[in-house]
Amino acid sequence: MTATPTAVPAGDDALAVLADIWADLLDLDPRTVPGDVSFLRLGGDSVLAVRMSALVRRRLGVQLALADVRVDTTLADLTALVARRAEGTGPAGGALPVELRRRADPQASFALLPLQQGYFVGQQHGWELSYDSAHYYLDLGLHDLDPDDAPEALADALHRLAAHQPTLRARVTPDGQQYVLPLDAPDAVPQVRVRDLRAEPAPQACLDAIREEMSTHGPDPVHGPGVDVRLSLLPGGRGRLHLSLSLLLVDGWSSNVLTRELLTLAADWNATLPPLGMDFADYVTTLSGLPTSAQGTADRDWWRAHLPELPRPPALPLSRDPRAVTPRRMTNRETRIPADVWAAIRQRCVEHGVTPSSALLTGYAVTLARWAGHRRMLLNTLQLNRLPLHPDVHRVVGAFASTMLLPLNLAPGTVADLTAHTHRRVGDHAAHNLVSGVEVARELGRLRGTRRPVAPVVFLSTIGMDAAMGERAPRHAGPLGAVTVADHHHQLRTPQVALEARLFELHDELALVFSTVEEIFDPEQVDRAFTAFTAYATALADPATWASSVQLPPAADPVTAGVGELRLGHLDEPAAAGPASAQPGRDDPRAPARPGPPRDDLERRIAVAFADVLGEPVADRAADFFALGGDSLLAVRALAGLARDGLAGVTVRDFLADPTVAGLAATARRAAAC
Repeated sequence: MTATPTAVPAGDDALAVLADIWADLLDLDPRTVPGDVSFLRLGGDSVLAVRMSALVRRRLGVQLALADVRVDTTLADLTALVARRAEGTGPAGGALPVELRRRADPQASFALLPLQQGYFVGQQHGWELSYDSAHYYLDLGLHDLDPDDAPEALADALHRLAAHQPTLRARVTPDGQQYVLPLDAPDAVPQVRVRDLRAEPAPQACLDAIREEMSTHGPDPVHGPGVDVRLSLLPGGRGRLHLSLSLLLVDGWSSNVLTRELLTLAADWNATLPPLGMDFADYVTTLSGLPTSAQGTADRDWWRAHLPELPRPPALPLSRDPRAVTPRRMTNRETRIPADVWAAIRQRCVEHGVTPSSALLTGYAVTLARWAGHRRMLLNTLQLNRLPLHPDVHRVVGAFASTMLLPLNLAPGTVADLTAHTHRRVGDHAAHNLVSGVEVARELGRLRGTRRPVAPVVFLSTIGMDAAMGERAPRHAGPLGAVTVADHHHQLRTPQVALEARLFELHDELALVFSTVEEIFDPEQVDRAFTAFTAYATALADPATWASSVQLPPAADPVTAGVGELRLGHLDEPAAAGPASAQPGRDDPRAPARPGPPRDDLERRIAVAFADVLGEPVADRAADFFALGGDSLLAVRALAGLARDGLAGVTVRDFLADPTVAGLAATARRAAAC
């Protein structure tokens, strides 16, 4: 359990501690931190605010509520709030209801978090727009590399990093549990693969082949390490560091941590990293107590009350039905906003009291509204969701990320008006993030009677992540040479996502990326949308932009799709009724099953498999597995149990198509007859 002080310093002493915390996070002199200026205006953001909460918890022993961790708080407000929390006066505000617990057995298995579950099921082609590996690929340029020492330095650094970060040794079981191998276990530590291209007549073609392989065939922690590290040696002392990271184990923040620490260790054979007071398994195990806590229950009730009013995703026109394609990877469109323009955008955001992420999310929503032809939409935001359970939480590699469904209604107004509305909307919904967007999406799918993705348009911002980590990545990595972060190549494969906007900082510049499943969109339409988004973002540097009116479509909601027209926002609507011959009781295999008890041995075996994972008997052969409380991970476990029992030929996609005892039995019989 995390150690905390027994008493909170009073008055000026507490103010001094809080000023020191802000000074550490914002690189300020604690004597000059003003009491009446917001955290945001001093250079803070929502990512740094989470670290602030963790440090307050450690140094003062006070748990702040999720709703308290806002960027518009001032030092004076925070000091008063901490005093009220310490005294137990004022509203409770939903303080985190759990304390970090260290696990007694580091090798014991533990559960997958909801987003990990989604990736795990997606890797088994349970969803449309799935891949055999959900992963992120990155390679970085190296210069002044020592080709003799670099391979050994990198291998040694990776081994030391695997000792420091247990996630590099993590594996996932076929039924969806995760565990960490001991450091000395066979194949526990990922191995560096080196490719010497110095004598190749066409080294660029070889690099392209490596990128093609690593971006389309990622590591799978079910069968081996979830991290793939390679080094290419090129003529003239150049090289490329290749990293392929399974999203089941490593999120975007962790990718940054992993890269920084790997380069730090490679730069110096004797370098050591500060020890960690927690690991990812401790975090996940602790979170298991959230659903039954008062605050967890309150957040779940809040989301359930809002489910009926959630809009559909933007009705973007499609060239093909997502169920009809098998994508290889997502296609990137990328641009960089220069340092001076990016600095001006940040300044405008400070002046208007909003975060840059909120301003750019607003621009993304405006772009989507104009493309789709309506103003009200449901977006899926990827959150760097590290609850402040321990001050080291920002230094741990793991799959902490979560999603948050965000309904937006872009009412006509100025850029400043719309951005302020989005900023408040994000804060209001983030205050209920003890329930993940994956869980909310499951409930929304049940409510709408669909198992298609309900929020396939995503926004991810890692703005402020470098500042929250406290230091930049090393510019020189010893034998690996100078690291040019701006000279990078990256690819993404994320199940259930049709379009994702990603924002991240490269030193003093801002990178804007659209990652799309190219097979389902008209490329020219995507080009126009990306150009429009880039123009909107760049214009935010101009003060006059914020006072200008935003041109939006007149329709609030998407109009009904025409005959033969495919639109993303309409894909989860119930299909039209089939031919009259497809009625219950006919021989048509598509007919709904008649209710009643299992009819034969096969159906009884399937009913037992359902009951094993659901924890209660299944007496009706026509009962929907998901209506009984099942989810996609439990479906995988049911299939795994049936496979061990000799039932073969049924896929996760088959299960999702007809998740009943009778439906699964019919599928198994058809597979056996082929």
